Amino acid sequence: MNLVIDIGNTRIKYAVFENSTLVFDESSDAGMFVSKVKQLFEQYPKINRALIASVGKLEHKEKDIVSLFCKVHVLTHESKVPFKNSYATPNTLGMDRVALATAAFYKNPRRNTLVIDAGTCITYDMINDAGEYVGGAISPGIRMRYKAMNNQTAALPSLEPEELMDFIGNTTESSMHSGVINGVLQEIDGVIDQYRSRFEHLTVILTGGDFHFFANKLKNTIFANSKFLLEGLNYLLEYNKR
Repeated sequence: MNLVIDIGNTRIKYAVFENSTLVFDESSDAGMFVSKVKQLFEQYPKINRALIASVGKLEHKEKDIVSLFCKVHVLTHESKVPFKNSYATPNTLGMDRVALATAAFYKNPRRNTLVIDAGTCITYDMINDAGEYVGGAISPGIRMRYKAMNNQTAALPSLEPEELMDFIGNTTESSMHSGVINGVLQEIDGVIDQYRSRFEHLTVILTGGDFHFFANKLKNTIFANSKFLLEGLNYLLEYNKR
């Protein structure tokens, strides 16, 4: 069994795979890391390999703790990847984007695939039908946009994301919700249109913690998969075992 750990900007995600089947996934705050890891190895004693990926600086203690229980691979820019990486600065490519590209490579082989991850940031990552990662884009996520409006103005309130009822806001709060949620919807649809104009028979996969705000509202046809990044990390663990 495999354990993959994704240390994100705000939360840590844990997933256990038996071969390619996801049997457990959960997330926690950083302060729960030690207790969560102990719990997982008690619950799944057959875990014999682990992979840790982090979007920021990984502390040695995380690897040391998991190493007490099994062999650990820390995902870095030196890790092997199954696709051709044509990113001009591969050493700056986030491990989350590497995992998403890997999942696209395996789950939609030899097809043009755009992966959109709606998380702290919204990332766009493109794998073409030759199995080549060609790049993408990064833009602010929805919570970042709400926070920017509150922090950088004198009067706009601090809001939590809400489902959009109408694109025309008739209060300050509903106008802010429209600006963020409808703005991101238009952004995503516009970006998809740009990629479709260049890549034939494009498959679009939407994932990330905020994907539910957009999955049923986009005019473009997409496939929603909230576990896509975790699946990519498991593929990378298997690929780097060899």
